[in-house]
Amino acid sequence: MTEAKPSFDPQRAVQLMSSRGHSGWLGMRYSAHGDDWVELELPWRQDLLAEEGGKVLASGPILSLMDMASGMAIWRAMADFSAIATLDLRVDYVRPAREGANVFGRSQCYRVTRSAAFVRGFAHDGDADDPVAHIQGAFMKIASSPPVGWNG
Repeated sequence: MTEAKPSFDPQRAVQLMSSRGHSGWLGMRYSAHGDDWVELELPWRQDLLAEEGGKVLASGPILSLMDMASGMAIWRAMADFSAIATLDLRVDYVRPAREGANVFGRSQCYRVTRSAAFVRGFAHDGDADDPVAHIQGAFMKIASSPPVGWNG
């Protein structure tokens, strides 16, 4: 009898990933998840503003938030933590995030093929009906072994 493979747990993954690296420096936190989506939270910080003395959160941290949420949504949809790479992640900024507000990034993996996965989502600062940005992306699944017939 084969043992069932555990599904990917984004809450545990965020705890691990937020203890180091870029996502850790940004302070990303777990918010919620479903079968094919993940929502993360980016705390508002003065040092993440686009301009010194300004009030608008820089676009880079929001892009990082959405990239991380998208990868986790893919792992959740595949129920597997395997290597993927961002091929294309389009972010359409609709408005600036409100001063002092945390930003939430929710991404859904709506299709997984043999070699790719596709996501869509949005970022908001407390009201999901008034998004800060919308995203659409494509990710490549990286095989752990070379394809059949490939001689390297």
